[in-house]
Amino acid sequence: MTLPANMTNSSFDGLWADLQPVGRDPRTDGYRRFAWTREDATLREWFAGAAAARGLEVTVDRAGNQWAWWGDPDTTGPGIVIGSHLDSVPDGGAFDGPLGVISAFAALDALRAAGFVPSRPVGVVNFGDEEGARFGVACAGSRLITGALAADRALALKDDDGVSMAEALRCFPGAKGDTSGADPYAVGRDDEAVRRVGVFVELHIEQGRELCDLDRPIGVGSSIWAHGRWRFSLEGEANHAGTTRLADRCDPMLDLAAAITRARELAGDHGVLATCGKVVVEPNGVNAIPSRVTGWLDARGADPAAVRAMVADFDVGLVSGSPAGPSLVRSTLTEESWTDATAFDTFLVARLSALCGGAPVLATGAGHDAGILANAGVPAAMLFVRNPTGVSHSPAEHAARDDCLHGVGALAAVIRDLT
Repeated sequence: MTLPANMTNSSFDGLWADLQPVGRDPRTDGYRRFAWTREDATLREWFAGAAAARGLEVTVDRAGNQWAWWGDPDTTGPGIVIGSHLDSVPDGGAFDGPLGVISAFAALDALRAAGFVPSRPVGVVNFGDEEGARFGVACAGSRLITGALAADRALALKDDDGVSMAEALRCFPGAKGDTSGADPYAVGRDDEAVRRVGVFVELHIEQGRELCDLDRPIGVGSSIWAHGRWRFSLEGEANHAGTTRLADRCDPMLDLAAAITRARELAGDHGVLATCGKVVVEPNGVNAIPSRVTGWLDARGADPAAVRAMVADFDVGLVSGSPAGPSLVRSTLTEESWTDATAFDTFLVARLSALCGGAPVLATGAGHDAGILANAGVPAAMLFVRNPTGVSHSPAEHAARDDCLHGVGALAAVIRDLT
């Protein structure tokens, strides 16, 4: 079946133009689309509107994830699901997440224009809080419905302003497609929502340069590296910056500096990746020695044991102090999330590669909702669209329009083949 190119192009362009302004910061050209905020409400309204315009039925599961169905998964399912997420990291790029949702709607438009009618339900999903930018746990929406994240733990998570997820839900407009807040007591594992998914294929911009090096517009994801997040707290003693002798200081900033450089060294020693990308300093005054520093370690790699070993050595380093000498600072390290190495369904991966003309098969170090569903037993795989900059989680993230349209065509081919 040949898809109508003009229909595919105009549908994609229109969807992209509608979504692009939401949450964009003109000062940085980046996006701030955090979970359970005004921007999130606007994104959800956009999703519901795009679904309604196509006659799709929208449902919201117990974690607030939105599902738009072409057909009834409860009577003729389970269905084929495509989509991704709409939230962002702080000052993130335009493509990470939204490209997958926009491409999913555009693929349905192209199939319908070609007269295609699926023999089983097809769904488009918008997973909530995938980045974990506000509450610290990535893929919270998919983790909750699969039981990988307990509801009581999720609801107790707090953002940088001390607002818990439970409080954010109660105050959130539009969580259920209307103007009411969400009921935090309803949040939790949702086996019914997961059962509706027979296969999940997530399209995403590549977060690296492998496809660019191979000169291929589309790739297929084979696996996701093991990855986790840890919070470390360094407890010092607040004091005056101008009157406290160096020898009398209990300054946790020195320990933070040592921890950051230690993480980089250990990553090289263990053959993994490690990043300290977020820090909170208290009281955060120019002329005050901090009383406490909280930092976050992100560590990931192809070998889960190597990641765990690196983090264990990092913990030992927190206790040993800084190059200035033995530390009086008290330290703790707390695991906030962990996802083991994930292999996608091998039959599905091979099938997608063949459908995309022998597209290269790639592993990735970036976590995705597809990995959470795969770990829950759902056959899942990913399609990657070439990123010529190789940059992600930044406004420099980019995908050429023609490559994006290749992605739309690939999703349409997947739906045709699997239904």
